[in-house]
Amino acid sequence: MDARFDIVIVGAGMAGASLAARVGAQARVLVIEAEESPGYHATGRSAAFWTESYGGPQVKPLTTASGPELRRLGVLAQRGALTIGRGGQEREISDFAETYGAVGIDVSVLGRAEIAARIPDLRPEWTCGVLEPSTCDIDVARLHQHYLAAARRAGVDLWCRSGLAAVERVSGGWALSLADGRRVGCDLLVDAAGAWADPVAEKAGVRPLGIAAYRRTIAQVAIEPAAPDSLPLVLDVSGTFYFKPESGRLWLSPHDETPSTPCDAAPEELDVALAVDRFEQVVDRRVRRVEHRWAGLRSFAPDRLPVYGFDPGDDAFFWFAGQGGFGIQTAPAAAQLGAALLLGAAGGEVEPAPFAPGRFRRP
Repeated sequence: MDARFDIVIVGAGMAGASLAARVGAQARVLVIEAEESPGYHATGRSAAFWTESYGGPQVKPLTTASGPELRRLGVLAQRGALTIGRGGQEREISDFAETYGAVGIDVSVLGRAEIAARIPDLRPEWTCGVLEPSTCDIDVARLHQHYLAAARRAGVDLWCRSGLAAVERVSGGWALSLADGRRVGCDLLVDAAGAWADPVAEKAGVRPLGIAAYRRTIAQVAIEPAAPDSLPLVLDVSGTFYFKPESGRLWLSPHDETPSTPCDAAPEELDVALAVDRFEQVVDRRVRRVEHRWAGLRSFAPDRLPVYGFDPGDDAFFWFAGQGGFGIQTAPAAAQLGAALLLGAAGGEVEPAPFAPGRFRRP
C-alpha cells in the first residue's frame, strides 16, 4: 500500500473539489482524477448561470442557500432570465410564474411589449414571458479554482491521471488500485464521479442507483447585428432552447438531453444546426458563423434530484453525485450539506432527506 487516507474522493470536478475544500481540515483527504487536469468534463464545459428556478422547486433550496457564498466569492455577474412563450402558451407561462413565485422566487409575468423591449428583433409570435431578475452568470473556472486552492490549503492531496482501476472492500475500509499503478487505502470512499458515478459504485461492489448521463450541446456564434450585452438569459417555456450573450458573441443551446454512455462528449452537427435554427425562429437576426461548439454530460438520478449521503448497503461508501445541470449553481450548499453528512456534523440550512440515496432502495 503506497499511502492511506481517511477519505478518498473520486472526481476533481466541481463536486469533488468543493467537498474536499469543506472536509480537508477535518480529515486526511485524497482526491483522485482520471484526467490530466481537474474539471475536464462537465465542470469545464458548463455555460453556468445561477437561477433559482433551474432544476425545479426541490433543487431551489440548494440554489438559494448557495447564493450568499457565490456573491461573497465574486463569481456572480447580474444577468436576469426571461422565459418566453408563443401565443397560446399563456397558461404555461402563468403556471411557471405561479410555481416559482410560491417558493419565494421573484418572478413577474410580462406581455409582448415588455419582452420585446428586452429582446431586440423578437419575432411577433413570441407574446408572453416570465422575468426572473435575480439570475446571474457564474464564473465557473474561478469558482472551481477557488475550491481546488482551498482544498490544497487544507492539506488535501490531488492526484491526476489516477483513475480508479479496481476497488476491494477490506476490514476497516477500502483498498484502491489506481490507473497509474499506485495502491491506496482509505476508511471512506466518496463517489463524486459525475457521469461515471454508477460505474464507480459497481467497481466498489455497491448497487448502482441508475444515474444516467445525457449530452448537452452549446455553440458560440456571431450574429448580425451583434448581441447586446444587456440581453438576458432567454429560455423557452417548452424547454427547446436557451441563449445568452458572452463577450459580444452568443452562446446558444438546443436544450438537448441525448442519452449517452460516460465518455468525452462531442457535439453533433445536427444539434448545433438545431440550436441555430431555433434561435433564428425567436429573433430576426442572422447567425453569421458558428465559432466554437462543444458538448458535456449532465448526469441525473431517476428522480432528477442530486444524491448526497452514505449508501444504505455500505456505510463506508458515500454518494455525492447526480447534480444534473445545476451542480455549479448549488455547489456551496451541496458541499456544506455533504460535508456535514460525511463527517457526522450538524447540517446547514438545507434539509438532507430529499437527497438521501436510500430513497432508491426498496425494503
